[in-house]
Order: sequence, then structure tokens, then C-alpha cells
Amino acid sequence: MSKSIYVGNLPWSATEEQVQELFSTYGTVNSVKLINDRETGRARGFGFVEMEDEAAQSAIEALDNSNFEGRTLRVNEAKPRSPRPPRYSSSGNRHRLLPATVCRKRRMRASSWRTGVR
Repeated sequence: MSKSIYVGNLPWSATEEQVQELFSTYGTVNSVKLINDRETGRARGFGFVEMEDEAAQSAIEALDNSNFEGRTLRVNEAKPRSPRPPRYSSSGNRHRLLPATVCRKRRMRASSWRTGVR
């Protein structure tokens, strides 16, 4: 069974190949995924490595707080992603989930319409 490992404090210049090479000294690396910013496409400085259980544990112990290209790595077992609330409801009440400024503008428009003040 494979284990997912969180690797943090990576330099932005790090590539998946470099990370795979670093972890491959402790066992077979199944996959490497470095996380990029959605808007800029730039590396966010962390990623995930998937390895077999025994190899993963030895890699975590050896590489946590180790130096990689001038940065101190944070390496530990990845936690499962927690469920996030939906951004929009399907019931048509989307304005309740919008930022407060948008809701405030809608309320101001509605109140000025009722009072006749524009």
C-alpha cells in the first residue's frame, strides 16, 4: 500500500524530477505532484510524493528538517483533504454565499427601490 507524503518549504525553482531524485534514494517513488498557483502558474513551494509504506517512513525520518537547495524541508505524512463547503447553493439563494460587499450593494439597491430614493 502506498503512502502520501507532504513536502513543504520547497524552493520555487524545484522540479518534480529533482524531488523524485531526492526521494528515490529511500525507495520507489510512485508519483510526485508539485502544487502551482492557479492564477500565476508559479510554484507554491509545496507538493506531495507517493511511496510505499516502509520507504515513505524512512524518507520522512531522513528528510524532515534536511537542507534542499538552501531551504529546510518540512516532510511528514499527508493528511486527508478536509471537505469544503460548496461555493454556491443550487436553490437559487446564491446571494447568501457571495462576499459581504456584493450582498450589501444588493440590499442598498433593494432599499432605495422601496423608498423611491435613487
